[in-house]
Amino acid sequence: MPISNPALEEFRSGFRGAVRTPGDTDYDEARKVYNFMIDRKPAVVAHCADAADVIATVGLARDAGVDLAVRGGGHSVPGFGTVDDGVVVDLSAMRGVRVDPQRRTARVEGGATLGDLDHATHAFGLATVGGIISTTGVAGLTLGGGYGYLSRKYGLSIDNLLSADVVTADGSLVTASAEENGDLFWALKGGSGNFGVVTSFEFALHEVDRVLTGPIFYDIDRAPEVLRLFDEFIDDAPEEFGGFSMFQIGPPADFVPEQYQGVTMCAIMTCWAGSMSDGEKVLRPLREFDPLIDAVHEAPYPAIQSAFDGLVPRGLRHYWKAAFCDDLTDELVAAHVEHGPKVPVVNSTVHLYPLGGAVGRVGKTDTAFWHRDARYNPVIAGMWPDPNDDEANTAWVRDYYAALAPHSREGGYINFLAEDDRARLKAVYGDNWQRLTEVKAAWDPDNVFHVNQNIPPGGLT
Repeated sequence: MPISNPALEEFRSGFRGAVRTPGDTDYDEARKVYNFMIDRKPAVVAHCADAADVIATVGLARDAGVDLAVRGGGHSVPGFGTVDDGVVVDLSAMRGVRVDPQRRTARVEGGATLGDLDHATHAFGLATVGGIISTTGVAGLTLGGGYGYLSRKYGLSIDNLLSADVVTADGSLVTASAEENGDLFWALKGGSGNFGVVTSFEFALHEVDRVLTGPIFYDIDRAPEVLRLFDEFIDDAPEEFGGFSMFQIGPPADFVPEQYQGVTMCAIMTCWAGSMSDGEKVLRPLREFDPLIDAVHEAPYPAIQSAFDGLVPRGLRHYWKAAFCDDLTDELVAAHVEHGPKVPVVNSTVHLYPLGGAVGRVGKTDTAFWHRDARYNPVIAGMWPDPNDDEANTAWVRDYYAALAPHSREGGYINFLAEDDRARLKAVYGDNWQRLTEVKAAWDPDNVFHVNQNIPPGGLT
């Protein structure tokens, strides 16, 4: 049923932020999300100013019986940050970050981006685990697990999460931590947006200031050798190394010679978060493997966090697939070598993220994130600007994943899955699935938070 005018007017009267509805001059801009394949028309977009606004917005949707979507950074590839005819909790105005350098912690509001977080922590020579695009929302990244350049050394983002303030389905504001509401805290660490709206996160920070980083590009004909090189390298690489192998068209960037711009290459992205002299030694085997381009350099950590931003501006069209695999078998190498060189546009890419290190030292049932013992987390990220290319680009992603799937685990990284991957959810969470449904039943029995990769309350299917 639609939201009644009296209910909407009462909501507006007590709301601190901005409320956009159809007919407002800025409504069309307010309803846009990062993925321009998503074109939905919510009844209300509520740009919350604080936790009180979040509580009110959740109550508006719950009482009206309409769908509720939660938008942090807005980067959800399947478009879970918006919904037709429902209510959007938009946290983009809640971007504050407060750093405590003595305790080495940061309190981060639910609408903050990785760029906001890195900017605030870098002033103190500190950082926590994040992704690789600075415009990514901290909330969505963290709730799905949170993999980044520092993961082999410091684990996933959830492994650095100390507490969270959460607006629950009944409109309560609770704190979840190891000491308080521990079942909810466990589920938040990998269970995505199923359990409430997190209005702030508290993270542990680590000493990370400058890094040795940058891509090393190789001739595409050497892709099998490069994949094997990286696979052997990562076996013994110190945990200060956080990088990945990839397929990438040479971008129009200053560090790419003109003859390689627009050329498809294989590459290894490097990030060394230790002493520069040690990093030079560790990276030597990669840099001496006859590269076409060696762009390794010393840089402030936030610089590498934003290095790919230019390739993925807001407004591209997105379709992604992901998997986990145990070993880089001959069959997987063959699949990558067949499909990786077909990357269709410069924005699209394939990354093979290695796990191991600190990620694997946390037990599989200690958080909701199950696949900690996987060797690689590959993502096929289709990203392109032209709507006329939708069919060709989605076909490339689907064909690539179809080649990987028989040699990979059924589950994939929740933050990289498409909307049509919902059937894989039980495999995403493995033996944690049953407990997640029980926590869901305890905190959201009516499934208010269902516009997501949904975990139903226990007893529902």
